[in-house]
Amino acid sequence: MTDTNIAPNLPQWMKDHVDRYLSSGGTDGHMYKITLPNKPELTVPSLLLITKGRKSGQKFLFPLFYGPAGKGYFVVASKGGAPEHPGWYRHLMAHPEVEIQVGTEKMKARARVASGEERAKLWKAGVGFWPPYADYQVKAGSREIPVVVLDPIS
Repeated sequence: MTDTNIAPNLPQWMKDHVDRYLSSGGTDGHMYKITLPNKPELTVPSLLLITKGRKSGQKFLFPLFYGPAGKGYFVVASKGGAPEHPGWYRHLMAHPEVEIQVGTEKMKARARVASGEERAKLWKAGVGFWPPYADYQVKAGSREIPVVVLDPIS
């Protein structure tokens, strides 16, 4: 991961989270604790996603909340309900082969967008571990927030 840049424009709390995750080798930061206003504390699993920039070809690292999906994992391209997809998602559409770190385990994966019943099931699971996703979908309006499956590859 030495030739990887932390994604530009991340908020400071995410940069701090990545620093903690990387400096501990994944033993600290994998389970992220957060308290939202007027809500109880949540503990959410997080992974590190390394994408290849669609324009620059550089590697970028993004911390994302995730859930299990078959032998792999899934992430939600919410961007907090913004009207456009996040940069990491656009990178995946151009270059679906990625690297991920889940806790202390590092692997290569191929990204694909879930649809139909699979998307519905994973979306429900995502809202289960991160309830704000439901609000983000309302805020996103007509943009259906993508659910991305990261299938391990050898």
